[in-house]
Amino acid sequence: MAGLCQAVFMAAAAAYGFYRSMAAFVILLIPAMGYLRIYEQSWQKRRLLCLEQQFKEAIRILAGSLHAGYSAENAIVTGCGELEMLYGPEEMIVREFVYMREQMAMNRSVEQVIQEFAQRSGLEDAERFAHIFQIAKRSGGQLTPVICHTVSIMEDKDQVKEEIRTMSASVQFEQKVMMVIPFLMIFYIDATSPGFFGVMYETIFGRLIMTGCLALYLLSCFLSKKILDIRIG
Repeated sequence: MAGLCQAVFMAAAAAYGFYRSMAAFVILLIPAMGYLRIYEQSWQKRRLLCLEQQFKEAIRILAGSLHAGYSAENAIVTGCGELEMLYGPEEMIVREFVYMREQMAMNRSVEQVIQEFAQRSGLEDAERFAHIFQIAKRSGGQLTPVICHTVSIMEDKDQVKEEIRTMSASVQFEQKVMMVIPFLMIFYIDATSPGFFGVMYETIFGRLIMTGCLALYLLSCFLSKKILDIRIG
């Protein structure tokens, strides 16, 4: 619903700022609906980031339980309670751990349930962890030092990610401000000098120019988003 409201608002702002036409608003609604996909991708990205942070905390809890002498199976069962106290019963990682606990109660192996969780979550760290866990379990290696080493690597990686996010946050804010400035300029000139842009909305040549300006504006928004969309692997 929020994505739909934003798409309609953007179509209305573009129609008013570049055309001053209700017909243009109706036409612009069609491409504006494509924003729903962008909004969905952004929502999924935020959700994945939240699950990634929760997963790192879950692995720390799992490593602590193994270090205390618990088996991998009992460590997951114990982790369910700790995660529920930490995040609440409705959080994603809690539901996943509860599901893994239920699957193990049905005689599924701990390697299988962790591997399936990694596939469902789509987290690269979870997939790496599941692979390392499976190898250590099958080879009869010491799980505790292996998992502790994995947690250490994930923490170092997370620190680098956080530094990159911090450095790019101000630039992303500036980008959002720059996207709004053209509309603010139009509204300001309209308020201080009524009719100044009249020729741009009332003649064919003016509408062509405004269409070109809209195309350049959308292109600049697209390029700035691509430049600032830093993938942190």
